[in-house]
This record gives sequence, structure tokens and C-alpha cells, in this order.
Amino acid sequence: MTLVEVLVAIFVFSICMAGFSYLFAKSWKSNAYILEMGQASASASSGVNKLVEIIRKARQGENGNYAIVSAENNSFTFYADSDGDGIAERVHLYFENQEVKMGMTEPQGGAVKSYPTGDQEIVSVVKNVLNDSGESIFQYYNRDYPADQVNNPIDTGTSDISEIRMVEIYLKINTNRNKIKKDLELRSFVEIRNLNDYDRIK
Repeated sequence: MTLVEVLVAIFVFSICMAGFSYLFAKSWKSNAYILEMGQASASASSGVNKLVEIIRKARQGENGNYAIVSAENNSFTFYADSDGDGIAERVHLYFENQEVKMGMTEPQGGAVKSYPTGDQEIVSVVKNVLNDSGESIFQYYNRDYPADQVNNPIDTGTSDISEIRMVEIYLKINTNRNKIKKDLELRSFVEIRNLNDYDRIK
């Protein structure tokens, strides 16, 4: 081989190696992001399942108050036995700093129970939540849904919270919107078992 042929071969080889390195780097970043989103998706799904399980068990508080305390677009407060000890805690689910958090408050007192103001314990249930301002985390439905599409979801600003029988959870998950524009969407409906049982007894 002449010197020119050797130089040309080296040049072609260098171009091929540079292209391979670029493709490998892109593939690595893509796979790393897919893995990251997969882990976020699994974590979010687990968190939503936890929310569904707790909301389903909403019941009368130990102080005798109605099962639901307040229902807003990004905040839902109710009584439920969230830790399996047979006692209903006050559970506060809310959206803050791209997380759905759960605050829990244990009842206090002897024969007459009461709940202290504020959340005693706060845990993060779902992370990387990127719902926009007009996209509610929680929506609420009455006993006539889905037959009644006119009055559902319930406008909690004007309706009585005692009408609520079902809760919709809607989350948009993304670990980095700069890398991928399409968010992962999670949607789940949960019936409040004790309130629906009350309807059937009634």
C-alpha cells in the first residue's frame, strides 16, 4: 500500500469510528432516559394504586364527622384507616412542588376524639407530576355517573360534598420535558366503598 492509501484508510476508519461513537452516545442517552421514565412510571403507578386503596376506604371520622372533609381540584381531605390500625386518620392528599403528597393526622383524646390542626406526618406518594394549572389532580362524581354527564364532574365550589361517590385521579408524569415532549398520563377512577354501601342500604 502507498502512503496515500494508508492515509485514506486511516481517514475512513476515523470517520467510521466517530460515527459509531456518536450513535453509541445517542443510543446510551436514549436508553438511559427510557429506563429513567420506566422507573418513574412504575413508581407513579404504585403511588396511584396506593391513593386508590386509601380513598376507597374513606369512612366516618373517629370524631363522628362525615367521611369527606373537603374536596378541591388539587387537594382532597377525608377520613380513612390509612395505616391499618383500625382507627381512621385524617388524610390530606395534595399537589405541591411537582409531587402528590399525603398528610396524615391521628385522632387524640379519650372517649371524645378530635383531630389536631395540620398534618402530623407528610409523605411523598407520587413524584415528577407536571399537571398544568388547568389540569386538576382530582375530579369528583355523584351516584348518577356515568349516566348523568351534565352534572359530572361535580363543581365542588357550588355542590355539596356529600354528593361525591367517585373520585378521578389524573396525573401527567415526565422526568424531563426538555428531552421528550409527550408526558406519561395516568388516570384512575375509585369508588368510595362505604358511601356507595350507604346508598344501597338507603
